[in-house]
Amino acid sequence: MSESPALQALDARRSVPAKQLGEPGPDPATVLRMLASAVRVPDHGKLVPYRFLRITGDARHSLGAFLAERSQQRDPHTAQAQLDKDRQRFSHAPVIITVVACPQPNPKVPELEQLLTAGCVCFALLQAAQALGFGAQWLTAWMAFDPAVHAHLGLAEGERIAGFIHIGTARTLAPERERPDPAALLQDWVG
Repeated sequence: MSESPALQALDARRSVPAKQLGEPGPDPATVLRMLASAVRVPDHGKLVPYRFLRITGDARHSLGAFLAERSQQRDPHTAQAQLDKDRQRFSHAPVIITVVACPQPNPKVPELEQLLTAGCVCFALLQAAQALGFGAQWLTAWMAFDPAVHAHLGLAEGERIAGFIHIGTARTLAPERERPDPAALLQDWVG
């Protein structure tokens, strides 16, 4: 029995480190195609508890400058190497899609479920990018959880960053890494 191409695609997924992503990135139509696949996630109540921010061009460098400044505000003793790292975080991949979780009060759909939906969007976007020949990496780090960064990016009260999805052309092949053995993780509950 031959294996399904869909399973082969799932098994072939690799994160390409953002530092190894370069031009060309996906054009606007390709980004929309990726997002069309990414939104096909479980979404209890059809609440659509997420939205997207696209960061490209000079906006990447502007955000990096803000992050370095904010990093120093958070800790005036931050080493120059860390400030440089924060300044360059968004300078490698040509396109970064920020997946913003927008949980809504709902008596039938807990906030956690809505956050998981936004996380599913992040993963589906990685899959879509790879399916279209691009490399991608899902990153967070401190800036995903910092209120000043949220304000700088225009997030509303209660919104959160589920992930920064860096997308571009891989400059190197992403190596396979050791994966957990699913049989070792599986237990049968017998009541």
